[in-house]
Amino acid sequence: MTSAWTTHDIPDQTGRTVVVTGANSGIGLVAARELAAKGAHLVFACRDTAKAEAARAGLRGSHEVLRLDLADLDSVRLFADELGGRQVDVLVNNAGIMNVPFSRTPQGFESQFGTNVLGHFALTARLFPQVADRVVWLSSGVHRMGRIDLADPNFERRTYRGWTAYGQSKLADLMLAYELQWRLTGAGSSVRSVAAHPGYSATNLQTRSGTWQDAVGRFFNRFPAIASPPEAGALPTLYAATVPDLPGGSYVGPGGPGELQGPPRLVSSSAASHDREVARGLWALCERLTGETFTV
Repeated sequence: MTSAWTTHDIPDQTGRTVVVTGANSGIGLVAARELAAKGAHLVFACRDTAKAEAARAGLRGSHEVLRLDLADLDSVRLFADELGGRQVDVLVNNAGIMNVPFSRTPQGFESQFGTNVLGHFALTARLFPQVADRVVWLSSGVHRMGRIDLADPNFERRTYRGWTAYGQSKLADLMLAYELQWRLTGAGSSVRSVAAHPGYSATNLQTRSGTWQDAVGRFFNRFPAIASPPEAGALPTLYAATVPDLPGGSYVGPGGPGELQGPPRLVSSSAASHDREVARGLWALCERLTGETFTV
């Protein structure tokens, strides 16, 4: 691996179909744009189809927009049905919400767990028979402060705190990436499950808490030395999605100090993220809550 990896190193993607959730803005939009530039056919899986259509209009080639609201499991099922049985070379589980005020999804789940974790789990389960190459799960450096509460993942008894819920959701995404790879390896499958995190990238995620923290986020987003632009934040995702010989179970992040910025490289994750017993419990919990049986 070279520390100088850039978008110029993305291999030709002609003939490949890539589904990117949340591809209408931020890191997802940059990833979609770069993949399209290399010849991939993009499926914009977005809740706001008007913004997705505008984003698609700016890309070279023919691409499509399908509505997907990850907070609503009914929307996930409708999306999978609309996509049909077409081959998906790469599924990028990119979309997410961060440190938002407490709310519940249409199915009654805490919004960050429901959107970031259960929505992507259900989507991956539904599309998995069609995935030919890999699944990319977006985690975060904040996973290190996360803890999985299998008994109360939706804050029905715990006091809700936005960062606590976000840390749990991003740890869960990373653990699902690892657990899926364990199952793929055991089944002798050539499909890969990998994860990535963007470091600190200046997107709209930092301004959704509804508290004084939004002003802090806007302030730090103004300084490139602290918050990298989405073009840089998308590099770990693009690396994870396109490097041909990337091993399954890899975790890619920025290579700079504190993994906040820098060229993409393989990075480590917390000890908690490698707890197989909790991961198996999380997998079973996701199956039960989504109603999706995910068999590799």
